[in-house]
Amino acid sequence: MTTTPLPAPDELARARLLVAPSLDGGLVRELERIAGRAAEPLPDVPPSPSGVPLLCVGETLPEALRTDRLLWFHSVNAGTDPLLSAGPWPAPALLTRTVGRMGERMAQYVLGWILAECQAVPEFTAQHARAHWERLPTELIAGQAALIYGTGRIGTAVGRLLGACGVRTVGVARTTRSGPTPGAGRGVVPGAAPVVPGPGPGMPGFDLVVGAGEDGGALAEARWVISTLPLTTATEGFFGAARFAAVRGATFVNVGRGATVDMSALEDALRDGRVRRAVLDVLPTEPAAPDDPVWRLPRTVITSHSSGITADEDVAVDFAACWEAVTAGRRPGLTVDVGRGY
Repeated sequence: MTTTPLPAPDELARARLLVAPSLDGGLVRELERIAGRAAEPLPDVPPSPSGVPLLCVGETLPEALRTDRLLWFHSVNAGTDPLLSAGPWPAPALLTRTVGRMGERMAQYVLGWILAECQAVPEFTAQHARAHWERLPTELIAGQAALIYGTGRIGTAVGRLLGACGVRTVGVARTTRSGPTPGAGRGVVPGAAPVVPGPGPGMPGFDLVVGAGEDGGALAEARWVISTLPLTTATEGFFGAARFAAVRGATFVNVGRGATVDMSALEDALRDGRVRRAVLDVLPTEPAAPDDPVWRLPRTVITSHSSGITADEDVAVDFAACWEAVTAGRRPGLTVDVGRGY
């Protein structure tokens, strides 16, 4: 784990607050209130005087500001891969991110598409377009298995919501940050009534958590394979031919990052039926051009990276929580490990 030092109190007290010009005026005023100072637009060149430390809030960090003057950068997004891939990160700078209620939104997105599939919504919609009347079978989600990659805040929110609907949830983690340790679980028997986790902090959102190298059996049993993975050097192309070869008719839902998926391998799995359907909120290249082959993938729905749109309230609440922690000498829970990329 890469640990950056917390900003020193005297440095934070004299830091200039720079905010992205794209931020709404109401949000900027709230950031000013929290930090107790006026905000200035985030420039493309270092502001003068040169010795003053910088506290920045925004989406991107210009190369000219990737200096030792950067004390702390708070990302208005949950995913920080664009920030970290754009250039070397200043070693002393704290990086925090915004999650807000994104986990709830993304969990509802996943549940919505799962329910739509089980209620044959795509088929009924197609029948309606043809003015065709035909009864179609539907299926219950309770007792079926969902394999959720990523056991952080977002993956846990997905697991909790699906678990509350009776879905057996298996989390896949690189390392365990919440919930049971990899390989441990609550002993849920297939078909048995699920144990629904409570809402308290640190409560598990999964019936079982396995390590990333132990997912073969779970892939074969899953009805849904759901990715909430961030994009890092370890997850790029994570869902490739080998993983899709282990799937036995599951629907694949990606709300993490598009580049975690080998799209050629996904297409092959869709065409040979190993993957039943795909719901892709994220793509390796966004937005997809009208002639992009992804639009022609069979049994696939593409949405416009909209499952977890960040609200201004999310930014304000999470920045306030980080500010409170830092000023109290505690490391914020939303700190990004720049070595791991999340």
